[in-house]
Amino acid sequence: MMLVGNGYLITRNANQQFFDNGCVAIQDGVILEFGTTEALRLKYADSQFIDAQGSVIMPGLINTHMHLYSSFARGMALKDASPGNFVEILERLWWRLDRNLRQEDVIYSALVALIECVKNGTTTIFDHHASPECSVDSLFWLADAVKQVGLRASLSYEVSDRNGAESIDQGIAANLRFVQHCQKQKDPMIRGMFGLHASFTLGDATLKKILDNPEIYQAGIHVHVAEDRADVEDCLKRYGLRVVERLHQMGMLGANTLAVHCVHINENEIELLLESGTPVIHNPESNMGNAVGCAPVLKMMAKKVAVGLGTDGYTCDMFESLKVANLLHKFQSQNPSAAWQEPHTMLFQNNSAIASQFFGRKMGEISVGACADLIIVDYTPPTTMNAANVNGHVLFGMSGRSVVTTIVNGKILMLDRKLTGLDEKEICARARELADQLWLRF
Repeated sequence: MMLVGNGYLITRNANQQFFDNGCVAIQDGVILEFGTTEALRLKYADSQFIDAQGSVIMPGLINTHMHLYSSFARGMALKDASPGNFVEILERLWWRLDRNLRQEDVIYSALVALIECVKNGTTTIFDHHASPECSVDSLFWLADAVKQVGLRASLSYEVSDRNGAESIDQGIAANLRFVQHCQKQKDPMIRGMFGLHASFTLGDATLKKILDNPEIYQAGIHVHVAEDRADVEDCLKRYGLRVVERLHQMGMLGANTLAVHCVHINENEIELLLESGTPVIHNPESNMGNAVGCAPVLKMMAKKVAVGLGTDGYTCDMFESLKVANLLHKFQSQNPSAAWQEPHTMLFQNNSAIASQFFGRKMGEISVGACADLIIVDYTPPTTMNAANVNGHVLFGMSGRSVVTTIVNGKILMLDRKLTGLDEKEICARARELADQLWLRF
């Protein structure tokens, strides 16, 4: 039994309960009870007590679109001209990087990113991986890294036509083997999905080959959708359809599909996403950094499309993504009152619902029976904080590096900014060696 208390408790549950001096009781990886610190310490007097020291206790954050391997691109210089558009970014950076990944690169690029997740309060990720020179077992290597760090993760391998027929078959096999393994193991911490790159790198023959696997319908699909105009233009030219329309025609939309980005979609495509119950994942920093445009998130959410929030590997800090989502849509709409509630809904409600669906357990909230994934944030409110204004304190007062303690599945992964069970310096030292070698191959 563990108690986490003596702090402002933000529950994010259906009733949006808030406690000035709250406490959470944890047992066997789930939340047993929550309430006031005084009451729970009296009731569970012999329990281990984690003292928040007047800071904020809240659910761990969820990232619904991540690329762990992107950590090995940090600081890397390209050897030719700077990209001038999105396709050139893919060709000159990401597709070169993923082709040069080896087994140890996959593992260590994941470890350093997962450690950053812990340090920034992100407790669950949905990762989308690519390493065509070592694809078949790559999701198992990632799963081992995830288990070593202690996070929850949904893992998928990016199938694409860009490396030829053999690579297509290997990518499908990588997803299939891992999904079947996860379905057999029923590990509450690890899930598998089928990863697809994007419409413009996936022909009909490949999509049909993927859909021939019945496991895909239970595991789900993780795919980039209309991230750049090039994806839409290719789809119109080759198939006479827009990207969401093509996925709909192929029977690939639905509650078990994560449609990532959806920057360049029209009204009809929004209706298809809504009618099919397909969640969309917004990645504001990545979209701005790649200069691909601004997704019509406010319009989608006004129509009740479920939009979650991811980082696309741009950062491991979901607080940062929250802030940028707020600013981007204010700027795009030229309305300072826009995008106040929507980013919070994406991060704290929709991400929670998406993760709860795929993991089959209540996540992203403080409620009885929910997963015991909690963080303590070093934040002392300078003005009154209550249930009505907590979003303002989160948006303007908190950041990932304010997280001091991270607990996942009832296990302490970081306490008072110190990682438990991991040597970050040793892992980063080996990661630098591997990255140097990778950059020479690049």
